[in-house]
Amino acid sequence: MAKITKEDALRYHEEGRPGKIEVVPTKPHRTQRDLSLAYSPGVAFPCLEIEKNKEDIYKYTSKGNLVAVISNGTAVLGLGDIGADAGKPVMEGKGLLFKIFADVDVFDIEVDTHDVDKFIDTVKNIAVTFGGINLEDIKAPECFEIEERLKKELQIPLMHDDQHGTAIISAAGWLNALEIAGKKKEEVKIVVNGAGASAIACTKMLVSVGASIENIVMLDTKGVLRKDRTDLNKYKQIFATSRDIRTLNDAIQGADVFLGLSTKNILSKEMVRSMADNPIVFAMANPDPEISYDDAMDARPDVLMATGRSDYPNQVNNVLGFPYIFRGALDVRATCINEEMKIAAVHALAALAKEDVPENVSAAYKVKNLMFGRDYFIPKPLDMRLITTVAPAVAKAAMDSGVARKPITDWDAYKAELSRRLGLENQLVRRITLKARTAPKRIVFPEGNNLKILRAAKEVYHEGIAIPILLGDVDEIRNLIAENHLDIADLQIIDPRVSAFEAQRMQYAEMIWKKRQRKGITHDAAIGLAKNRNYFGIMMVETGQADAMVSGVTCEYGDVMAPALKLIGPRPGLNRISSMYMVITKRGPFFFADTTVNLDPDWQTLADAALLTAEMVRRFNIEPVIAMLSYSNFGFIKVSQHTTGPEKVRQATKFLHKNYPDLLVDGEIQANFALNSEMLKSTFPFSKIANHNVNTLIFPTLSAGNIAYKIMQEIGGAEVIGPILMGMNKPIHVVPMQCSVREIVHMATIAVVDAQHAAKTEK
Repeated sequence: MAKITKEDALRYHEEGRPGKIEVVPTKPHRTQRDLSLAYSPGVAFPCLEIEKNKEDIYKYTSKGNLVAVISNGTAVLGLGDIGADAGKPVMEGKGLLFKIFADVDVFDIEVDTHDVDKFIDTVKNIAVTFGGINLEDIKAPECFEIEERLKKELQIPLMHDDQHGTAIISAAGWLNALEIAGKKKEEVKIVVNGAGASAIACTKMLVSVGASIENIVMLDTKGVLRKDRTDLNKYKQIFATSRDIRTLNDAIQGADVFLGLSTKNILSKEMVRSMADNPIVFAMANPDPEISYDDAMDARPDVLMATGRSDYPNQVNNVLGFPYIFRGALDVRATCINEEMKIAAVHALAALAKEDVPENVSAAYKVKNLMFGRDYFIPKPLDMRLITTVAPAVAKAAMDSGVARKPITDWDAYKAELSRRLGLENQLVRRITLKARTAPKRIVFPEGNNLKILRAAKEVYHEGIAIPILLGDVDEIRNLIAENHLDIADLQIIDPRVSAFEAQRMQYAEMIWKKRQRKGITHDAAIGLAKNRNYFGIMMVETGQADAMVSGVTCEYGDVMAPALKLIGPRPGLNRISSMYMVITKRGPFFFADTTVNLDPDWQTLADAALLTAEMVRRFNIEPVIAMLSYSNFGFIKVSQHTTGPEKVRQATKFLHKNYPDLLVDGEIQANFALNSEMLKSTFPFSKIANHNVNTLIFPTLSAGNIAYKIMQEIGGAEVIGPILMGMNKPIHVVPMQCSVREIVHMATIAVVDAQHAAKTEK
């Protein structure tokens, strides 16, 4: 993973709209009628219904999908008591994770008090707003009292994630580690270093899933929790022992399990060596564990190791739990999150780790084949099966334990709904990124002296997406890298103008001259063009010294496209190339073509654009459903005999139906009918796409497509990725001028996927 710098983090939180979350209306609000329905006088009717039946609040408001993330900032991450205001970025971040992983809406609530009674009163008084409450970053022992009292007084799901989230994930890993080690849960000797909220909750959970409390030794900063100590609160007293052991060194001798929720470097190699065979070490202090992964493995090759870090196997990460636990609890309208629901989450996570791992999950973590074993006994956070595994298990446990007020009857439908909740908005970009990581390719960036390009190069390099090659003045680029602390000093930098690269430049000049000597290019002109970074980059791709090129941040579109078409051109069998934009909406992704290349295409060019777009969409593992757009529907609007627009769309569709009968495509069709499947089905049931949701739009002219995607971007709030060039003989891609770093990263990722496909085709 790329190193996170202070500058990167502050820029991420500050740029654009400050913070990480916003409130978005879910109902129409454009007209006076809409506003009258939303507020006065229309809003009075649901108010009166709720007054008569309080359960109707779930029917008429967002309560059922709304969780409060509440903290007083007394135990923020590893930062301690930094205050409620300083803890707000963490709470917003928790809200973001709830949304992207489980489609749970969140308001973050920061309560500025250390007084337990005042905190509890605040939460109780606002609880009516929410379907669930996630307590966060509250120090022990106050967090125990707060949770206990609120659980007794509230009838909605409530959980202190620092306690129970970590407990659930670590317990799932512990069960699997025991299985791999061949140990029995009721017999193993367990040492717990740490006696705060997480440590006590984790240990209680181990007992709930089968550990023997008599076999547990817990330590705080003063040593072993012993029955003869007089300084133990009631929560620590549960785990006090009467054995004559006082230090970690005493406790660890012959232990089967070490559970660390304390501080870095407290467990030595010698201590690990003193443990039983196949020792299980969960060193979960963050960011630095009680013993490093490398030291533990060096001490004992037979160790089964988990940490809180993502750069080592078996990460104990709370995001594996809380989004899906609350999702399941909300969906059955549970009155609480009880022990049965937590245990169900434990067993669901443990079972998921034993299933065959999808290829894209292995690729995300740069592992060829993840398999259940020493290096993989806890599921990965990017595993998209989590929502359909953990949430149903939690929901069923709520029903079985009698705390569900809205039982689920059709589990298959429920799992399908969970998959749809995430939509393809998150999944598609992740899927493309995962695919790129399976085989990173060399991407040449001709604008290497541009800071946005350098920031994008850093991201794709450290995320394992691509191997960037930078073109430009070497000293200037290195200075920019150093000044901005970009940590990419080891990337290859080429300046086509200097003597060090003269042989390469002259090779390219000869090739340019031979390709264009009958098109008005002299030998001297070719030598001059070879110094141009776009020409040089294109020739790197042409000769195989780079796999793809991304350019366009500082130059006009034509400055990249013209030389690309002249020197590389369309792939064999194609007369024209085409382009497409990926438009990411809340309804999922849409693919718009042609948007930047063919100004006024004839019917054959439209048909080619549809085929090229279908091919590209399939590379993203999506089956294209294509609408050939026009201002008429299947000839239902009579037009002047001088108007050829609908006719060429009709002819292109006829050609596609005849020659590609399996392709889901139809037209000519108006955009509103194409995007409204119910309207299309009821009005034109004969249409080949009437029973499908259209995801690919082929526009009759470049103007129409270009205008449409820009409207979607500026007014529709869609994220737009492109233009994605299709049909080039080699992967050349152009980003828009003044695009963001994020857009460059997206385009580089797509360029890698394009290059991967090209490599397979060549074989």
